[in-house]
Amino acid sequence: MQELLPLAAEIGARLKARGDTIAVSESSTGGLVSAALLAVPGASAYFLGGAVVYTKKAREVLIDLPAEVIIEAKAQKPLSEAFVTLLGHTVRTQFGSTWALAEIGASGPTGSRYGDPAGTACIALAGPSEKAITVRTSIDDRVANMRLFAKAALELLKGELG
Repeated sequence: MQELLPLAAEIGARLKARGDTIAVSESSTGGLVSAALLAVPGASAYFLGGAVVYTKKAREVLIDLPAEVIIEAKAQKPLSEAFVTLLGHTVRTQFGSTWALAEIGASGPTGSRYGDPAGTACIALAGPSEKAITVRTSIDDRVANMRLFAKAALELLKGELG
């Protein structure tokens, strides 16, 4: 978490200076992205909310993303840039935020039930500019991957904020 805090502080300052807001949907990072952003004093100026969307049930209850919308968007494979982009758009719309950051991954020690190896995550940013990336760490250390995925998500946001 300590390595995420300076990054989050820089992001928080940029969001505040721009008057922008953010909402977050996390999976394999377990809330590390939200925790880092919320650790910055004054986070209430930009952080609207977030959820750890770790299961299908969580997706349905916390962000109201039904299966038919996923099928319609051709984003059926959960660990994919298409799926995480859909999550980002959904969260941004629901919170009415300037930005939404979404992450889903297989932190380990085993891969996903869909055949993705441990150390794989997809991250998307929805907002005035949009981007989706796939991160592959090639390690099966769960905690290390959680931190690496969170760092990659924050770096993606920082890069787009300029």
